[in-house]
Amino acid sequence: MSDLRETAMASKAWPFEEARRVLKRVGPKGPEKGYVLFQTGYGPSGLPHLGTFGEVSRTTMVRRAFEMISDIPTKLICFSDDMDGFRKVPTNVPMQEELALDLHLPLTKVRDPFGTHAGFAQHNNARLQDFLDSFGFEYEFASSTDYYTSGRFDEALLTALDRFDAMQAIMLPTLGAERQATYSIFLPVSPKTGHVLQVPTLERNVTKGTIVYQEPDGEKVELPVTGGNVKMQWKPDWAMRWAALGVDYEMSGKDLIDSVTQSSKLCRALGARPPESLSYELFNDEKGQKISKSKGNGLSMEEWLTYAAPESLQYFMYQKPKTAKRLYFDVIPKAVDEYHQQLRAFSGQDLKGQLNNPVAHIHGVDVPESKMVVPFSMLLNLASVAGAEEADALWGFIKRYAPDASPEANPDLNAAAGFAVRYYNDFVKPHKTFRAATEIEAAALAELRETLATWDGDTDAETLQSAVFAVGKAHGFEPLRDWFTALYQVLLGADQGPRFGGFIALYGVQETVQLLDDALAGKLVTKG
Repeated sequence: MSDLRETAMASKAWPFEEARRVLKRVGPKGPEKGYVLFQTGYGPSGLPHLGTFGEVSRTTMVRRAFEMISDIPTKLICFSDDMDGFRKVPTNVPMQEELALDLHLPLTKVRDPFGTHAGFAQHNNARLQDFLDSFGFEYEFASSTDYYTSGRFDEALLTALDRFDAMQAIMLPTLGAERQATYSIFLPVSPKTGHVLQVPTLERNVTKGTIVYQEPDGEKVELPVTGGNVKMQWKPDWAMRWAALGVDYEMSGKDLIDSVTQSSKLCRALGARPPESLSYELFNDEKGQKISKSKGNGLSMEEWLTYAAPESLQYFMYQKPKTAKRLYFDVIPKAVDEYHQQLRAFSGQDLKGQLNNPVAHIHGVDVPESKMVVPFSMLLNLASVAGAEEADALWGFIKRYAPDASPEANPDLNAAAGFAVRYYNDFVKPHKTFRAATEIEAAALAELRETLATWDGDTDAETLQSAVFAVGKAHGFEPLRDWFTALYQVLLGADQGPRFGGFIALYGVQETVQLLDDALAGKLVTKG
């Protein structure tokens, strides 16, 4: 066994823990189909959001980890349940009244309110694929409508018809009395209206491969269960998909734990083994409420990428999947800086450390070098004091701090400068509040001002940090973090900030003297 494989087999990083479970499932020779199948599911009833991306990203991390510990081929399917009935109009899309007319149609038959595709599901599917493609994910996109109508599910559907009673017996105890009376694992697609109908199955003919149901107008209709004439209820559908495709691994949100349990029972009733699974915690918005496609709360994929590079998003997704995380704009700067800290650490780590480093699971074997010589949080503060409207305004400061840096040589830094200006103007500037210094703070600020005005020492971040530290200590700040909090609140209009010596080195010593003069003169204090 190679050093890489041996180290990976012992790694405690969660993707390797998941990968070892998959390997134990399939054995050293792998499944009969010749490859290990990873699957992610997606409901295109609303615009794609970060939770959707997170599932694909995390599953890819497990797939990569599996490929490090085994030579068995792998495949990832991103499956869109786009034949599901349209049950609710999302509040964050146009044409609300028109979409209401399409309720109960399969999602691929619902009009596209954006006017770009043949249907609403097709639009949302394309949005998802474009986003996933931009990350370079290797996956196969699968449409439920295509699989049903092309006959790829026919054999599994006929098996479900044959085992109808057993599957009903699994589902009915989980339902209320009213739902039990009308529940069927099969949802006919009405030849009259095109609606996906929630109606009982009155008769079934295993030999003919058909069911009989009653239309809302009272007419009894016989339909084949094959060829896209019916859609299965979603838990039986999930189980049927696992059985038909031979899915080996699929993760899902904590809210679906019971659904995984029931679908696993249904999968066994179909004669197949359910996949290995991971239940991950859900994302919440800034209020602690679950992110919802229909509500449109939390962050969209596009919004994150407006303010940060995509790798920072993958870093956020890697962190503790079984721990609930709030997903809103304030998490972006922290994710960016932590991602680059991990990049810088990677080259100096041994193999064990590298395999435990999140960037190894984000990038695989080709981990790039960080060119971010200035932290994102520092760029935000620089954008603030400089009143920057464009990234170019920051480069004069950056060049003085890091003379060898340039937009061409440091493309990640150049992009981050643009992101920082955008983020500052959209989220920080509207809420900045500068307060006046207290008498004790003013005395310390005045001494810091005099120290810098006559500065003739090195202008590196550590030397300047020591000078700032000494002033706070001389003025009796206890704990000393109160001194730095005062600097942030009085000079930067924020409760938190960067290492202040690094900020001075970046912004400039004399520029900081002028900032201190303005603060001491009361020019920075927020009015009103």
